[in-house]
Parts: sequence; structure tokens; C-alpha cells
Amino acid sequence: MNLNRLMALGLLARSGPRHGHQLRLEAEAANASNWGGVSIGALYRELRAMVEEGLLETVRTEQVGRRPARTVYRITEAGQEVLRAMRREAICDLHIGPDVFGVALLFGRDAEREELIALLDKRRSMLAATRDALAAECARLEQAGHIGPIDVAMFRRRQLQLDAELRWLEEFAPVLTGAAPATPSDSGNDQ
Repeated sequence: MNLNRLMALGLLARSGPRHGHQLRLEAEAANASNWGGVSIGALYRELRAMVEEGLLETVRTEQVGRRPARTVYRITEAGQEVLRAMRREAICDLHIGPDVFGVALLFGRDAEREELIALLDKRRSMLAATRDALAAECARLEQAGHIGPIDVAMFRRRQLQLDAELRWLEEFAPVLTGAAPATPSDSGNDQ
């Protein structure tokens, strides 16, 4: 899945004609390279490729003052069709990638138990800090008016994913120590 293409087509379909710099600014404001796997540096190359493929068309070239000339793009009907197909694939196909953590834990279990416990404690701290930073960034962007309800919901989705891993780490900790495994009801997260 070409995430740059999905992002650019989606932004142009939603917002209308834009030049590459505007698309880049929107992607940077959403921090899409960090959480979405979007390569902002490859955006301009992707825009040119989509014009060649007939998914975008050039509307005009703008130049403001001494700034570089900027090409304004619009999504074509073919681009709309590709966008619909990409959305369908991205939403309906499960993409479960490699689990580096799982491989390290499963095949590195001969490590010193104390070392493993310390590493998992560090992971727990990092996950909690990331979750808290996401919540703060979401609040900042929402308060500044940069994101709307769907964006907030996507931030919340990521926070819930991090919370789920934190809960799993709590349940897994007794496995390492040889204590009775915690159950979801033991962790105080009854819902």
C-alpha cells in the first residue's frame, strides 16, 4: 500500500485543489510520518507520478513573491476510483506486520530473568510516555483548531492500542516471576 498516494489523494478529494507544499504542511501538522508511515520527503515525486498516471491533473502554477513556483493539483475521476479502492483495501484488509517484540521475547527468553524484567519495565515506561505524549499532542492540535473529531478519534485509537499493550504487560509480568498469572479482572480494568 502506497501511503503517500493514499494520503495525497485523500487530502485532495477532501480539500480540493492544493499544491504540494500545502499537502506537505497538512501531513506534517498531522505528524503522519511518525504514526502513519507516510514519507513526506517522497511526496513531490509521488505527485508527479500520479499526474503521469492520470490520477491527478495540474490546475495551475502559482508564485507568491520570491517563493518558488508551486504546481496546484486536482484529483481526477480515475484518482477518485483509485482512492476508493485504496480506502477499501486499507480499511477492510487486515495488515498485521512482523512482531519484532514477540520474536525478541519468544526467542530471547533464555536471557537473564532480571534483565528481561528490567527491559519490560523500560518498555512499559516508554509505552506510557508515548501514550501520554499522544494525548497531549491531540489536545494541543484540537485546541489550536488543527484537527477535527475524526482526527481526535484516530489519536484515541492509538492511545487505546498502547493501553492494551500496557495491560498485556501487566498480565505477562507474573509469567516471568513464576507467580500466578494475572487475569483481566485481577488488573482492576473491569469494564
